[in-house]
Amino acid sequence: MLLAAGAGRRYGMPKALVRHGDRRLVQHAAGVLRAAGCDRVLVVLGAAADEVRAAAPDLPSTVVNPDWESGMGSSLRTGLRVLAETDATAAVVLLVDMPGVSAEAVRRVLAHASPSALVQGGYGARRGHPVLLGRDHWAGVSASAVGDRGARDYLRAHDVLVVPVGDVADDTDIDVE
Repeated sequence: MLLAAGAGRRYGMPKALVRHGDRRLVQHAAGVLRAAGCDRVLVVLGAAADEVRAAAPDLPSTVVNPDWESGMGSSLRTGLRVLAETDATAAVVLLVDMPGVSAEAVRRVLAHASPSALVQGGYGARRGHPVLLGRDHWAGVSASAVGDRGARDYLRAHDVLVVPVGDVADDTDIDVE
């Protein structure tokens, strides 16, 4: 699942529309998930959703978070709600504004997929994306995902497997302060 709904206020435009090489960030990140071998890729859009779809017509399945202005938590809830209607056992979550997260990093995390899994990429002593949420945790994650906090509080309250990915990825976001 790719979270790409924000307006990018600090950046000055929705990050999904930002150019990354010859593509948009949203296309790049969706491509990372595909290249990693994700069975299906769901892109959660919000701000400028029609413009994003027009600029990136090759996107996989998309859903619009009608409450995107409330923060990333509502986008995560929207995506998990859609995935709950499928037979998916786990969801890898990636943020659109982290172009340094590689397909290899996603593959390493995805290798631990199961309904009970909670996995994060590890960058030395720090945890980050990609994040893998097993289906058994979706209701709890959804209940705790508010504002811009996403799954953070839920993950801090549970045992999480941290898989080292810092040698193949960089989770720095492109935000401009």
